[in-house]
Amino acid sequence: MTTTRYALYATLISDGLKVTDGVLAVDGDRIRFAGNRDDFNALADADQYPVREVAPGSIIIPGLIDLHCHGALGADFSAPDHSSAAKAIAHLHRSGTTTLLASLVTAEPTAMIEAAELLAELAEAGQIAGIHAEGPFLSEARCGAQDPRYLQAPDPDFVSELVAASRGQLRTMTYAPELAGSEELIEQLVSQGVVPSLGHTNASAQCTADSLRFAREQLRSAGVDGFTERPTVTHLFNGMPPLHHREPGPVAACLEEAVNRNAFVELIADGVHLSPDTVRLVYRLVGAENILLVSDSMAATGLADGQYTLGPQEVNVAMGQARLASDNSLAGGTCTLLEVLQRAVQAGVSPVQAVTSATAIPASLIGLADEVGSLHYGFAADALVLDADLQLVQTIRKGEYL
Repeated sequence: MTTTRYALYATLISDGLKVTDGVLAVDGDRIRFAGNRDDFNALADADQYPVREVAPGSIIIPGLIDLHCHGALGADFSAPDHSSAAKAIAHLHRSGTTTLLASLVTAEPTAMIEAAELLAELAEAGQIAGIHAEGPFLSEARCGAQDPRYLQAPDPDFVSELVAASRGQLRTMTYAPELAGSEELIEQLVSQGVVPSLGHTNASAQCTADSLRFAREQLRSAGVDGFTERPTVTHLFNGMPPLHHREPGPVAACLEEAVNRNAFVELIADGVHLSPDTVRLVYRLVGAENILLVSDSMAATGLADGQYTLGPQEVNVAMGQARLASDNSLAGGTCTLLEVLQRAVQAGVSPVQAVTSATAIPASLIGLADEVGSLHYGFAADALVLDADLQLVQTIRKGEYL
């Protein structure tokens, strides 16, 4: 069988660096070389990589990695059927998100189990990198688009059922630290290889900090090869009380623990969930290496305004904003992760920083730091060719043009 080889000449952005005279060489589904032209031309087999032309000014970045994504193209990962979920995943791949977790929302327990079983099949087929469960152990006071009818205190039996249904594919779970039994939940999740993600919480700053530090210690003690040693924070600011100078709450604690490298914080930098000023401020405060850019995209992503669902909830989308039909709460995003990255850059974040938070950092969290998230020899050939304005020209996944 003939292996496809080719080389692309463009500016490379990866691993916190920018190489203006760069070359990306692909051999089959792997990266053979990523670096400057002189070093590439010095390779003995450089002439065996035919050049595929890209426009002057093009930029190549690693394929994006979205750890919080509820669906696209009309498909809701919380109530999926195989065909629609596969089409949504293919759309997200083509749109630049070459690796993703499929996120569940809080729903009736049986529905969550059934959705996890189907998503586990897609993960085993290599279409997604695993599952994120957003709930059901969340604060009713800060439930956002999570259906309060199905919120509950941490339940070890349900966690065991969900882990079993996921067949080893449950990667992260969002929890509220103020709920009774949250420490036992963290211990159970970590013992099953699941990263705790603090969110949808009304906790105090002290409760938040204590929980993140406890989760950090549990992850560190687990010592699983390739497993992150840091918990995450589900969409910082959203699903939390606002920061107040006398009641700093979870936001202040999450920022401080991110600076202290005890947590990663998710940002939905889509211009709807957060002000551009807020996005820029968080980057300046905690640094790109402590931030996960996420889309929180739901079924309307890739489609027009209209009526959609998010788990058991009805959602209206108008002017690209998804809101619950019941109370007008924000109900996920409608941007792809590439659009989130573009808006972060428009907010004043440097392209190098934004790319780091959407590639290498999420890759490290889900144990894929040696496989994806970087333009590096031997890594999967997942890359995006962008124009000078960061608009998508071409998606490459496992060496193939999508």
